[in-house]
Amino acid sequence: MKKSGGLYLVLGVVLIGLTFLGKWGNPSPPEHPGYTSSAIQVTDFRNKAIRLEKPAERIVCLIESALTGFYMLEAQPQIAAVPLSAVQDPLKKYYSVLDPRISQNSLPAPGNWDFISLESVLALKPDLVVIWREQKEAISLLESQSVPVYGVFISSFQDIEKEIRDFGLLTGRVARADSLLKWSDQQATAQVRTKNEPVPKVYFTWNQGLLETSGRPGAVTDLIELAGGENCISVNLEHTVISLETLLVENPDVILMWSDPNRDPETVLSLPEIRKVKAVQNRAVYELPSPFYCDFWTLKYHLAVQFTASFLHSDEKNPALSDSWISTFNTRFYGPAGKNLPLD
Repeated sequence: MKKSGGLYLVLGVVLIGLTFLGKWGNPSPPEHPGYTSSAIQVTDFRNKAIRLEKPAERIVCLIESALTGFYMLEAQPQIAAVPLSAVQDPLKKYYSVLDPRISQNSLPAPGNWDFISLESVLALKPDLVVIWREQKEAISLLESQSVPVYGVFISSFQDIEKEIRDFGLLTGRVARADSLLKWSDQQATAQVRTKNEPVPKVYFTWNQGLLETSGRPGAVTDLIELAGGENCISVNLEHTVISLETLLVENPDVILMWSDPNRDPETVLSLPEIRKVKAVQNRAVYELPSPFYCDFWTLKYHLAVQFTASFLHSDEKNPALSDSWISTFNTRFYGPAGKNLPLD
């Protein structure tokens, strides 16, 4: 990787995991478990207690799914820096709508889930840094400088709810967090399918390759089950590589693709080695839309569930897939700014 100046800490990692209306303003936290007049305390995904004397006012957030959570909480004024991915294509066009500083190139982006410019982060004088839990050396160095660090590791939809609840406390936006979570619970309840119909076996494939998939438990399994299917991969790993033989033996009814700029369902359907798989024979290979809208590590997983349900139960006409419906979701997620998000 080319260095552009300053002290960079490069960490080699493999990503295995694998986001209501209101008004931005100064944080004013109500009474809530974890918040008192003198201190705020939460436990991050390292099981490490994070204690702040008051809501954070200068947050350096270097993981994109967590950034989405802060913008859902309408904590934009408290964000001092964002991950590099948020200021680059293809995500910049979305985040520019949510935060004008990104469109103006005036918001620092000193790192991502795989690298951090520690010098740049410290120069921002943050009162909270939010990064991936596995960036252990960076966390150690930041904490040695008395910088509070919240480590993120999302492996289930339940983890997303914890993250939003914690961020609500850390930013003093508890009421907004509670409102989001109440709405999310209502969506999840509505999405659980109770119809007496066959449960399709689903194979999920990441864009690294056909045999890159997700086992159980995990966010992908949560997604498939909420949509009324069954993850046919039972390996106890969130992100794994299987053999072609395993895929042929499992013989899924549906193949669900993560958004992939280099291949589409027709590419998969044309692969001779899987031509006998049910999903291929029935042309039941589907690709999820933009990762911005189908981000499994944020509350936007509800959108991914709706898209997946429409694929698994194609006999149903699902109005949830209309642009107007997505726009309504955007407003729920991000407040008034959500109305202006591009619909791709």
